[in-house]
Amino acid sequence: MFKEFFLIALRNIRRRGIRSILTLLGIFIGIAAVVALISMGQGLQEAITGQFSNLGTDKLIIQNAGTGMGPPGSTSIKKLTDHDLKIIESVDGVEESIPRYLRVLTFEYNDVVEYDYATTVPDNQKQIDLITDTFNFGYESGRFIKSGERGKAVLGHDFTNDKYGKELVSGKKITLNGEEFEVVGIMNSASTFELNMVILINEEDFRRIVKIGDEIDFVVVQVSSSSDIEEVAEDIKIKLRKDRNEKEGEEDFSVQTPTSAIESINTILNIVNLIIAGIAAISLLVGAIGIANTMYTSVLERTREIGVMKSIGAKNSDVLLIFLIESGLLGLVGGLIGAGIGLGMSFGAAAIANSAFGSEILKVSFSFPLVLGAIGFSFFMGIISGVLPALQASKMEPVEALRK
Repeated sequence: MFKEFFLIALRNIRRRGIRSILTLLGIFIGIAAVVALISMGQGLQEAITGQFSNLGTDKLIIQNAGTGMGPPGSTSIKKLTDHDLKIIESVDGVEESIPRYLRVLTFEYNDVVEYDYATTVPDNQKQIDLITDTFNFGYESGRFIKSGERGKAVLGHDFTNDKYGKELVSGKKITLNGEEFEVVGIMNSASTFELNMVILINEEDFRRIVKIGDEIDFVVVQVSSSSDIEEVAEDIKIKLRKDRNEKEGEEDFSVQTPTSAIESINTILNIVNLIIAGIAAISLLVGAIGIANTMYTSVLERTREIGVMKSIGAKNSDVLLIFLIESGLLGLVGGLIGAGIGLGMSFGAAAIANSAFGSEILKVSFSFPLVLGAIGFSFFMGIISGVLPALQASKMEPVEALRK
């Protein structure tokens, strides 16, 4: 019996043709938006948290408040200095502290001149190993800078593109701020554009060509035991606050642990995903209203048909079920089409973004629960939208229906 009701509902949907397609539009636009945006949002979340996870559980990053991994900002009241570095090194549990510098340099190769970010490589091999381990460097060609080497540079993967008119590989010479450097390594493509665009040179070379004083952009700290990382981070905050005469919560510096960084990023991205889902839900609501409107119209158009079915023995529950199946099918088909379109949109957008940036900066997180949940929700919305029209149809008196 259910199979027959299903076939009747399917035939009625096909018979309405264009009206059914227009009804489905609102549903699959909403579902496509939900699936596409949340899939990309989850992919972005995984990519970002993955990068913070690379820091390891025994490392801290201390930097000026209000500045990230970009060029030094001017929003901080006071910058980190060599004096702050000594305070950090005095904290129990700090095994190693490495000052890092980040500036914009003039880069020249094959008569092409541009401005790029450069950061430093320490002169101590133990610290070099800590840096490479912290940021998980890999190399497409060549190697990393060794302790004591001068006039050497390692470049991010983006420098291998063809914009210079001549291939830039290990062994080539480049000019930074007017001084010549030999490229000893090209890094693998990373999932963050910062690493793909960075230039790394020895700290002494960097200080010479940039002419910086004792200002430090950020400090990477190796903690003796990962189990004590939160305690060490708090001790660093207390000592720096005391030295700078600052109150808690008003610091012009930040001490970032991998856990706190991931939690902060997850909180922000979860809020963004929630807002996106709310916006997409508006489209679903419009789609649900469209289904209800279509079903009400269908009831009016099929009044005599309903009368005939009831006059030959169809029960109220039979008529109700036929109309509910019909509205549910509209929601289900809209959900299936929308999920397919949404996944296609997300993978397409990711491919375009990655192609534009030249790296896997944006990933798509394919989630079966998300897709199935979106389709199921669409089906549920379809049924709910059809309840009132179906009840109206099932309560029709056969004689009255046949008169119309």
